[in-house]
Amino acid sequence: MPYQPVDVIEVRCWGSRVGAVALDERSGFYVFEYERAWANSGVELAPMTMPTTGPAQFFLFPTLSPNTYHRLPSMVADSLPDDFGNALTTAYLANEGLTAGQITALDRLAYLGTRGIGALEFRPLRGPRTRKATAIELSELVVAARIALSERIASKDGLTDAISHLIAVGTSAGGARAKAVVALNSETGELRSGQVPADPGFEQWILKLDGVGADLDLGASGHFGRIEYGYYLMATVAGIEMMECRLLEEGGRAHFMTRRFDRVPGGEKVHVQTLCAMAHLDFRQIGAHDYAQLFLHIEQLRLGPEARAEAFRRMVFNVAVANCDDHTKNFSFLLPQGGRWRLSPAYDITYAGLRI
Repeated sequence: MPYQPVDVIEVRCWGSRVGAVALDERSGFYVFEYERAWANSGVELAPMTMPTTGPAQFFLFPTLSPNTYHRLPSMVADSLPDDFGNALTTAYLANEGLTAGQITALDRLAYLGTRGIGALEFRPLRGPRTRKATAIELSELVVAARIALSERIASKDGLTDAISHLIAVGTSAGGARAKAVVALNSETGELRSGQVPADPGFEQWILKLDGVGADLDLGASGHFGRIEYGYYLMATVAGIEMMECRLLEEGGRAHFMTRRFDRVPGGEKVHVQTLCAMAHLDFRQIGAHDYAQLFLHIEQLRLGPEARAEAFRRMVFNVAVANCDDHTKNFSFLLPQGGRWRLSPAYDITYAGLRI
């Protein structure tokens, strides 16, 4: 059956319908409308830019950069992955018969379905349907990721099992580096796909694949995992809140792993909004934003003095250790079901030279 393009996306959260997204043909951007029941619930998923209590009934943002926000309202665009995940999504949809020029943001949301970071889910579901978690072979994922990053993935006749497995676990997490969403059994060391409910003994992690850079011959280690792990150790000593991190060594490579903060032990999903989405502060506009804007939104969300102190520690630490990749997608806010907004634990803290 040929692939059916998506015209309308239903947005859901915690089992309820939030609203819908469709193309506004006049502007060429996508418009969002809240479901009346959700708007009356008082739960604000994007309180700064898309409040349910304001006069607006429709949300359309034609001044936002299409390169960053994909012509979508920022609350929804924040769910889409970045470069690596989008390359895998393109490969999957190409295998379904679409060219890159035919793929829309709605197709990408439908592909993402229930597998995104955070609590937002999208229907109809058009992505891979994995019902049973299977063991992951890291060395095969490294090879598949190198193919993806070299842009040879779209030219392959069909998808190999390794690439299909990478597509299943590697298309939801953001960032430019190759990542996989996995479930780890700390007792046995077994890795499985993290895109299905975890079996007893397994916990949800994000794994950054080492040895997949285009300039690394035959998958040799790039040492990025070891460097990021060293920064994690320094940050925790400095009193910065981070999720547990560890290194997973394999074949001379060291893959950096961090426990997910958008999942609680029972498997419930936590809503996530980056500062890029929450405040329409485009992370690609290098040098345009500063920490004052982070502090402002901490105040507007009424996160309290502990959040201010935590943000200050991160600001000082990033300057001290030369992390110049402290852009607006690397700060996030969390909203658990029935809870209050809070600053997320720190993440993506590593050496990054000045970008000019």
